[in-house]
Parts: sequence; C-alpha cells; structure tokens
Amino acid sequence: MIAATTPLSIKTPKPVSSETSPSTPLSYHLIKERYQAAGQGHLLTYYNDLSEADQSTLLQQLHHLNVERVNRIHQKATTCPSPMLTNQSVLLAPLPEECFDSILEASPDKVNEWQTIGLKQIAQNKVGVILLAGGQGTRLGSSAPKGCYDIKLPSTKSLFQIQAERIFKLQALAREQEGVTEEVIIPWYVMTSGPTRPATVKFFEEHNYFGLSQDNVVFFEQGTLPCLTFDGRIMMESKSQIAVAPDGNGGVYAALRGTGVLANMAERKIEYLHAYCVDNGLVRVADPVFIGYCVSKNADCGAKVVRKKSPEEPVGVVCLRNAAFNVVEYSEIDEEVANRINPRNGQLAFGAGNIANHFYTTDFLNKVESFEGDLEYHIARKKIKSLDFNTGDVVAPKQVNGMKLEMFVFDVFPFTQRMAVFEVDRREEFSPLKNAPGTGEDCPETSRRDILQQHVRFIQNAGGKVVVGEEDETLEGAPTLEISPLVTYSGEGLSHLVSGKSIKTPLLISSLEDLEKALF
Repeated sequence: MIAATTPLSIKTPKPVSSETSPSTPLSYHLIKERYQAAGQGHLLTYYNDLSEADQSTLLQQLHHLNVERVNRIHQKATTCPSPMLTNQSVLLAPLPEECFDSILEASPDKVNEWQTIGLKQIAQNKVGVILLAGGQGTRLGSSAPKGCYDIKLPSTKSLFQIQAERIFKLQALAREQEGVTEEVIIPWYVMTSGPTRPATVKFFEEHNYFGLSQDNVVFFEQGTLPCLTFDGRIMMESKSQIAVAPDGNGGVYAALRGTGVLANMAERKIEYLHAYCVDNGLVRVADPVFIGYCVSKNADCGAKVVRKKSPEEPVGVVCLRNAAFNVVEYSEIDEEVANRINPRNGQLAFGAGNIANHFYTTDFLNKVESFEGDLEYHIARKKIKSLDFNTGDVVAPKQVNGMKLEMFVFDVFPFTQRMAVFEVDRREEFSPLKNAPGTGEDCPETSRRDILQQHVRFIQNAGGKVVVGEEDETLEGAPTLEISPLVTYSGEGLSHLVSGKSIKTPLLISSLEDLEKALF
C-alpha cells in the first residue's frame, strides 16, 4: 500500500470582477443594482437585519453567482417545447447499424481485437477515468457518500474499494503488453458534490487510496444552481444564504473545465476517458474492450447499453430523436414504438437500455463549452425548505413549492459527430444500487448476489467447479464466493489453475495463493 498524504485536489477558481479585489469590500449598491435589473432584488430584502459577517457572506454569494445565466437557464427550461409533442414514430428512429455493436453477438476474435486496442491505449497512458460520485446513500439508510457503502460482501469492501482495485489490476494487465517498459497509470477523476467532498476525501485517506497513488486520484466538485420558485425567483435557505442544489450529473462537463481537470488531462496527455456512476457494482472501470471498440470506431463519444428485458422495462433508451443521438425516457415512448422489432436480429428496435456508462475523447470534452448554451436543463419539482420573504421565517412546505434545475450526463449526445453504442451483457456489467436494503430490486442484496454469481461464473468459465459447502448460507441463492479484483479483472488468468479442479464455498479469494490453497 502507498501511504496517503495530501490528495491531489482541484478547486473551482473564483472570478474577481473589475469592481473589487480580494482586499476590497464588495459594493452593496452595485450588487443591488445588478440584482434588481435581473428581477432578483428580493435576495437583499433582509440585508440590513444581518450581522456584518452575514452581510459579507451574502454579498460574496451574490457576487460570484451569474444571475443572468440563472435567468437564461430558467427561461430555456420552462419555455422550450417538449420534443415529444408530435407523432413519436416520426421523431424517433432506431440506432444506425454502423454505430452499434453487441458483445452478445460478436465473435471471440472480434472481442479480443477490441480488447487489444484498448489495452494498448491504456499501456500508453492515454486513458483516464471519470467517476460520478456526488450522491449520498440516503435511500440506502446511510448519510455517507454512496461509494463508501458496504453491500455486505465477505470482504466488506466498499464500492470505492472494488472500483479502485479494478483500476489497480487493469494497470497491471496493461503493463504485461508486449513492448511496455514504462509505468502504466490510469488517472481517476472523482467528482463529488459539495456535501460529499469532505467525507469522500477522508474515506480515501483512511484507506490509503486502496493501493493507488494519491497523485493519480483527483477530486473535483460538481457545480450547483439556485433553487427557484416556479416563476423563476431565486429561493433562500436563510436570510444570508441562497438555497442551492447540485446541477445534476450533466454538470460534470462544466466542472471538468472550471476546476482545471481538463487542464490536468492535457498535462498528462490523456486522449480517452471512461465515465461511469459509482452505484454500479459490476462496472468494468476503464474497460479495455469498450475503449478499444470506441477507438476502432473513431468515436468522439460512446455509450454502453444493455438489452431491455421487455418493452415495458422502465429504462431510458439510446436512439435517434429528431435525427440526433439521444436518450429517450421510457415514459416518452408509446406502446407501438416500445414493441417494435428489428427484423435483422429479432430484438427490440428500441432496446438499447441506457446505463450511464460513457466514453469520450478529450477533444470532445473540450468542445462542450462551444455548445453548452444549447444543452437542455431538466426541471425537478420539489418541496424546498426556504425563507418566506413576507415573514422572514424559514418554512418547510407540505406541498411542492419550487424547482431544482439539472442536466443529465447524456444531454451532450445530440452534439456528437461520431457516436458509438456498445451493447454488453447485463449479468456481467450492470447491477445498480438504487434502493433500500430488503427492497428486492436494485438494492444491496441484489448487488451482492450479482457479484457473487459472477465470480462463480469466473471459475466455471475457466474450467473449474464450484461446490456449495454445507455451511454456506447462499444468500439470495448465490454461493458465497468472492474473488478480489486484484486476482482477476474480468475472469482472465484463472484457467491454468482451476481447469479440471474444484473449490468449495463459502470462500474469499484475495490472492492467487488463496485460490491455489482452496483447489482440490
């Protein structure tokens, strides 16, 4: 393990306007004039009631907030017509065949070709990883960041640790490629929210970065937007604090630029990025097959998808909307479109289920700024605890009283020039952790089950046999067999040991030595 010191951490630079400098008090009158012109002068209603310190706090917030941008975003979000107002069969089209491939239908030789390309890019230190980790485990009954959550594997590893060890193992696999002489590094860019940042950094420090060098783990924060009333007035959580909320996982693009992460990538000469959400227990971090597929397609943006279980499954679908790539929510697809069959393969024509697992070139990420003003903002109507400007009291509403505006990570899809969509096996790559323990679907128990069942398949696919021991409780019907990602990334490197042999559960395999000792 590499001892943890101070993590490489990037903070958002705060602009300094021409009217002030860090040593000059902010001008109340200039800020009041600006906010009144923007129709948001109410934010200074209780300014004279505040202490000098709170007055300074409020002026700092108002100074750094681009209130004109907030007004533009509200205007766009509330006045743009829905793209689904006319006949959906005209607006929607299946993915073009030339940009879509499926690992479920590809030959082993083709998969190996993609993997070789991907490993070559990784070995040349051209690949980085973006982790969207801003969420808290509230629905899981935890106040900690979701990545800290323990799904009760035998090893008690958190999601963060599982994913870190996959990076560690993949670096080792890339180093084994022919002609590689330099150290292989996959930088891990971890996006937190403001509330989860301290706890996330502390968790990594306490666990010595799970064996990774802290120099290659870069923390940055997603942005926020003010909460708004339905008529666009900015809400306040107190007389001196604006009410804000994270701007959605689509805020990653502005955050990458504004916090200096894109500059860090340029310094490292990173060309390709894999981005994913923290709550997928089966995610193949920096998957060389996916990277290689997208590189072979010369794609600037890519998406992993899974085959929909049925036309009714409530997942968004990657397809064409108005001739542009997009993710269409299941609620926007009518029954006829949802049931349409692709005559070529007999599968659903609109069956590419979105799993928030993406590929980008750094060139594409740098271009996002040029079309950012055209990106879609989505309205989330919420009950928002806020200041009543009539009484000066903070009120917890019983009814929905405001909105939070957010972007989704796939909102950039319509602006890509070369899209690649890659269908993967759901059993092997997608087990979301969304719901509370005991829910029975997308919950800690199903995540644990899916990982343990995958590890059983690793042994079986390598020619071994898994014997369920009498003392194995086989929770959720899965034999208790856990294999560390440090032993195998996706099942490789096991056949020479286990072929023709057996192991008995319950069993935790933390090293190849553990595996050898368990064989009979």
